[in-house]
Amino acid sequence: MPRGLFITLEGLDGSGKTTQIKRLALWMQQRGLDPVITRQPGGTATGDRIRALLLDSGSTPLAPMTEMALMFADRAQAIAEVIEPALSAGRIVLCDRFTDSTEAYQGGGRQLGSEAVLNLHHLICGNLQPDLTLLLLPSLQASLTRARRRNERHAAETGQDENRFEQEQGEFFRRVWEKYREIARREPQRVALIEGNLGVDEVHEQIVETVSERLVSVGHHA
Repeated sequence: MPRGLFITLEGLDGSGKTTQIKRLALWMQQRGLDPVITRQPGGTATGDRIRALLLDSGSTPLAPMTEMALMFADRAQAIAEVIEPALSAGRIVLCDRFTDSTEAYQGGGRQLGSEAVLNLHHLICGNLQPDLTLLLLPSLQASLTRARRRNERHAAETGQDENRFEQEQGEFFRRVWEKYREIARREPQRVALIEGNLGVDEVHEQIVETVSERLVSVGHHA
């Protein structure tokens, strides 16, 4: 059986990833494709517990190395439990965040550097790479405004606080944003950069065009 296709969505909180991954999954389902949808941190029972620890604002302070180690613990479990079995079965995997997020947030934002992140990825994740990464990069201010509004709504609806990263200052997010751009420049074959303050439909159209080309190139026809 041919190996499946691993597609990740990346970007700052508030970039529209969650909306777009749902729309992309629906687009695939309407074409007879049945993607596995997951997220990081989370996506497994162990990962959801790690997610609660990482994102709850009550968890501060976490040492940057602790934060990065927890991200990779979550990722290792997701690869073993969800991602690798699905790819081995020939499925398409849509993942909301992967190691690019750790490189951007911990490598860039926390200033731990790319080398430490990439070395851990090689060691812990067997250097598993996405076949395609969709990087949503609206302006920094637009992302932050949307993220704070969404997290306030989420907390009011569920009682769960996932606001720890949004408590950081603007310079932290500037470093994250710049690191994402650096990743896109470094790996243009893998990373499709969708930037600017585009509407939801415009972003979806760009995603569908990019994904369609990749599906055709690997023998899927959507």
